Amino acid sequence: MTVTAFAAQTEARFALARQVADAVLFEGYVLYPYRASAAKNRLRWQFGVLVPPEWGADCEEHDFQHTECLMEPKTGATLSVELRFLRARRRTVQRIRPDGGFDTVPELRLDDRVLVPWDEGAEERVEVVAAVDELLGDGVTVPFTRPALEEDEPVLDAAGRPVGRLVRRCEEISGAVRLSARELDGPYRTLRLTAVVENTSTWTPPQGRSADRDAALPHSLVATHLLMALSAGSFLSMTDPPEWAKGAIATCRNLHTWPVLAGEPGRADLVLSSPIILEDHPAIAPESPGALYDATEIEEILALRTAALTDEEKREARGTDERAAAVIDLADSMPAEVLERLHGAVRSLREVTAPPSAAGPAAGGFPDEYGVQRPDTPWWDPASEVGFDPQHDRVVVDGRSLGAGSRVLLRPGLRRTDAQDLFLQGRSAKVEAVLHDVDGGVHLAVTVEGDPGADIRREQGRFLYFQPDEVTPLEDDA
Repeated sequence: MTVTAFAAQTEARFALARQVADAVLFEGYVLYPYRASAAKNRLRWQFGVLVPPEWGADCEEHDFQHTECLMEPKTGATLSVELRFLRARRRTVQRIRPDGGFDTVPELRLDDRVLVPWDEGAEERVEVVAAVDELLGDGVTVPFTRPALEEDEPVLDAAGRPVGRLVRRCEEISGAVRLSARELDGPYRTLRLTAVVENTSTWTPPQGRSADRDAALPHSLVATHLLMALSAGSFLSMTDPPEWAKGAIATCRNLHTWPVLAGEPGRADLVLSSPIILEDHPAIAPESPGALYDATEIEEILALRTAALTDEEKREARGTDERAAAVIDLADSMPAEVLERLHGAVRSLREVTAPPSAAGPAAGGFPDEYGVQRPDTPWWDPASEVGFDPQHDRVVVDGRSLGAGSRVLLRPGLRRTDAQDLFLQGRSAKVEAVLHDVDGGVHLAVTVEGDPGADIRREQGRFLYFQPDEVTPLEDDA
């Protein structure tokens, strides 16, 4: 493969992974209600912040990320790495004076927005391409520097007259990407890849006083993460490795970041090392209409709440940041059919709701691991309740059928019980009902024999609940 062809192929793979990486890069960038005045937007940049070493020594944040993962490169393979981070760009607002000069002001009110001071995030990239063989031994170190910058942007009113300007300042940032690899012992050619990202800025807090976080942020790498791709070969999953590699995976050191397989499902030639823990092959939900910068929130609720902001609140949000303005426009212009899609999709139900050929027998239901016959109607369909009868359903435990009226010995499991249940270890109990939850789990509702409040519990339906593998049938089972 030529260098040009490899670069084009890598760019295509990175483009797909960046959709997820952008969610990492801008997670928490500007939170609902998307205004600088909101309390939640006064402490920002929570993830992947690499601070200057001199300041990081006195705080709980770090000046580096350390990634380790395993890869099986083919002969002559090349590794492409893309470091991505945000650079805090401090924006101040100035009003023009009659003499043509400018005064810094806390806000500048226009017809469509209210401009306020704000720290914007400018995306930066550092690209490294190296043959895998070059990484053996001392490896490759790539230093980088971004110089200090200052830019002015004129602010015009609705008639096109200048009324002020925005002044954006960036401080100098420097860092380094260090890549190395070591071949592991074993029957397969497997390498441990180490990728370290460091903030090497020489900035120090002002003499005589300790600087706060806001002073350190312009010199920091924010939302730092890596994309790494092999031209030939594959990476091993950190969460689901083959049996022979589990020991080596367990010894990998990942500090302040976590690598997962990325890109198209079924492929393993691309890794995203993220400051947020993700699963292999993470993906943006197809229903998502655009970035809302609140990945842990429900997009439907966010869209509705954003559309319901007052006109004054929307003016301030539009003046806070260009990305915030885009969110306001998105919420205001979202078609009803797009909003309806945000109401939710339970992807885990696809196997249950698939056609009979894909989901198993369509008639008569299918037995679960305890021999309980299950209907094929999805749990969310009201008709599904017809298939369950807590008073008459039975489960098979240790080869015996248990149901309402059966007597059991309680053996609470340590993994999923609370301290109070442990006091019931070895007590006998009576099964009152066999219940099923929406995830397909089976539970036994019981009352403890000898409990003076058993009759009251039975009348009120306040039972204790155990799973089938937490009980032993008694010989005098009813």
